[in-house]
Amino acid sequence: MNVRRRLIPALATTAATALGLATLSACSGDGSADGGDPGTFDVVASFYPMAFLAEQIGGSHVHVSSLTEPGQEPHDLEISAQQTVQVEKADAVLYLKNLQPSVDKTVAASQVKTKIDAASLTTLEKHGNEVGGHAAEHDESDDHDHESGGLDPHIWLDPVRYAQVAEGVGKAFEKADPDHAAAYKKNTAALVEKLDALNTKFEDGLADTRTKVFITTHAAFGYLAERYGLTEEAISGLDPDSEPSGARVKALEKMAKADGVSTVFYETLVSDKTAKTIAGDAGLKTDVLDPIEGIVKGKSRGQDYFEVQEANLKALQTALGSK
Repeated sequence: MNVRRRLIPALATTAATALGLATLSACSGDGSADGGDPGTFDVVASFYPMAFLAEQIGGSHVHVSSLTEPGQEPHDLEISAQQTVQVEKADAVLYLKNLQPSVDKTVAASQVKTKIDAASLTTLEKHGNEVGGHAAEHDESDDHDHESGGLDPHIWLDPVRYAQVAEGVGKAFEKADPDHAAAYKKNTAALVEKLDALNTKFEDGLADTRTKVFITTHAAFGYLAERYGLTEEAISGLDPDSEPSGARVKALEKMAKADGVSTVFYETLVSDKTAKTIAGDAGLKTDVLDPIEGIVKGKSRGQDYFEVQEANLKALQTALGSK
C-alpha cells in the first residue's frame, strides 16, 4: 500500500534526462548533495531513518545525503530532476518501499548498482486505525469505525525491527564496499547493541501502566504498540491526510473515557488541529509523540533517533500512568 498517492510528475524524469549529468549541480548538507570525497562510498537515503542508519553504519567511510529535507513531510516528497541525477550518481540508495511513491519510481528507473529496500529486511504487517488489543468500549459495542488498513511502513519505530534492518544494511554495505567491510560490521554490531538497549528501556518503562491504550493522530505507532503490549487508537489510519469520520471521533471519545485515556498525541510535522479539537471536546490533554520522520531543530525533542525515542518513551509513560 502506498501511504500517499501523490506520484512523481513525469516531467521530472524527462527533465533529468534532457538536462544530463553535466548540467546539474548540487550542494552538500541540504538534502540534495552531489556526493562525497573521491573514494568515499556515496549513499543516498530516502528520509531521516534511512539516513541515520547509513551514517551510523558507514561512519567515516560513507557520504550520506537525504532526499527529504529536515522538516519536510516525507510522504509528500516529489523527486526533482536534480535529485533524480543525485540517485543515478550514487554508489547505493537506501529507501523504504511504499512509503514515498516518487522515491520508489525513481529508484526503480535508476541504474544504481546497490539498491537497498529496508522493507525487505524485516517483516511488515497490515495495520488499520486500531493496533494491539481492544479498547474496553469496543468490547461492549460494534458501532466503532475501523479502517482495515494496509502494510504499515513505520518499522523504524520498533527498535527490534529497526535493528533487523540495520543488520541487513550493514551486510549490503559490506558487499558493495568490501574494502571497509570490517568497519561496517563493527559499526552495525554497535548500533544493534544500542537498539537492543533501547528495546529494554521500553519494555521496562511500559511494563506496569494504569492503561494500555493511547490515541494518536495517525496510525504510525502500530509496531511499537504491538511490541510493548499496548493498543494504539488512531484518529486517522496510515494516511496522515485522511479525515476521520464522525463515527470514529465519537467512538474515540467513548473509548477514552472507558479506558482512562488522558492524552491525545500529535506529531511534529503534521498539524495538531484535529488532535486538539478532539482532546478539547473530550476533556483530554495533548502531547507530542514523534514518528521520527525527520529531525527539526527547535521542534524535535532530541538531536537524533535515540534521543527522540527516549522522549517518546517518557511521553508514553506519563500518558499511560507508568507505575
